[in-house]
Amino acid sequence: LMSIHVVSANIYIYIYIYISLCKDGGRLFSEEERIQICLNVSFGVLGQMDCKLTGLETACFCTHRYKQHCTDFEVLPKERPILLPCRVKGCQCVSYEYVHINGSKAVSCQCKHTTTEHSETIGHQCKKCTHCTGYRSPFTCGCGQPGYPHVTLVETREERMAQGHPVGRAVPYAAMGGLTGYSSLVDGYLRLDPSVIGNACEQHTQ
Repeated sequence: LMSIHVVSANIYIYIYIYISLCKDGGRLFSEEERIQICLNVSFGVLGQMDCKLTGLETACFCTHRYKQHCTDFEVLPKERPILLPCRVKGCQCVSYEYVHINGSKAVSCQCKHTTTEHSETIGHQCKKCTHCTGYRSPFTCGCGQPGYPHVTLVETREERMAQGHPVGRAVPYAAMGGLTGYSSLVDGYLRLDPSVIGNACEQHTQ
């Protein structure tokens, strides 16, 4: 019975990898092709460390997961920033946007209303009050910075390398975001890997 479960699990893994490596025409992406079009999605203060690296199940401001957004491109767009619109029917989210989490819920706005009580469109206007000019997080991140200067950054592997950002191992699968290994799952100040400002470990131990 155990061997049957193992075989079944392996079949599901192979199916997932096959789907992940396929594009619409049914042709398999080569590893080199996939790496070239893979996007690294991170969250942090510009010029500082990556406070959060996005994975398949990481929720967007619109509440939908990263994997539910447009993450695969046969040809990467030349426009910057790269937009990753939500693919869920009826959602008006124009691009994936991470938001700080406190426990299991997204941090509420300074106006005391939750993210779901704000519009998922650009500006995130509050649906409950008129004095709120848009979602603004009062949360203090583990990096020591307040939540509001944090942004979601979508970069190619080459763009990150050019800026000195860590890229980790190449992952030739769809919608992996910033996940390249086990250390990618923890917050930036705990991960302590090199970033554009040098070694994060040195920054937080001085």
